[in-house]
Amino acid sequence: MRGAVLAVVAMLAAGAAQAACSEGRVELRGDWGTARFRVEVADTPAEQRQGLMHRESLASAAGMLFVYDMPQRVGFWMENTLIPLDMIFMDESGTVAHIHENAVPLDRTTVPQGILFNAEGEPVPGIDDIQYVLEINGGMSGLLGITEGSEMRHPSVDPDLAAWPCE
Repeated sequence: MRGAVLAVVAMLAAGAAQAACSEGRVELRGDWGTARFRVEVADTPAEQRQGLMHRESLASAAGMLFVYDMPQRVGFWMENTLIPLDMIFMDESGTVAHIHENAVPLDRTTVPQGILFNAEGEPVPGIDDIQYVLEINGGMSGLLGITEGSEMRHPSVDPDLAAWPCE
């Protein structure tokens, strides 16, 4: 009987660990605390091109997680995006490298702008070594206190590289 109880407890613990890290949820943590968002994952070129365009609203605890196959230079724009967004750029470990707050709806300016410079010293759009971008409602990252150096937990992050691995 005791063995059966232990087996049930082990299954429940495994289920709780799996529930704590699921495809449809992103968790962020830092000195400021923790936050959890329900997310849609954009991991194909078609989904990434579409993003959150043409949507009139986004629930307060929701977002979209862009997942790239490998770290790369990324840049976003807000053409056809109707709501202000915060864009949280993360490296391959899920560590926040840059936050762009309140991207302007319908703006064609590349985000982030002026982070990098070419050989002539001119600003060029995009940021290097990014593998994940989380888009949430504009102003939410500031409201929650999310900062560079914060860590993301999501099953798409390689557990051998993750700053905050799924358990």
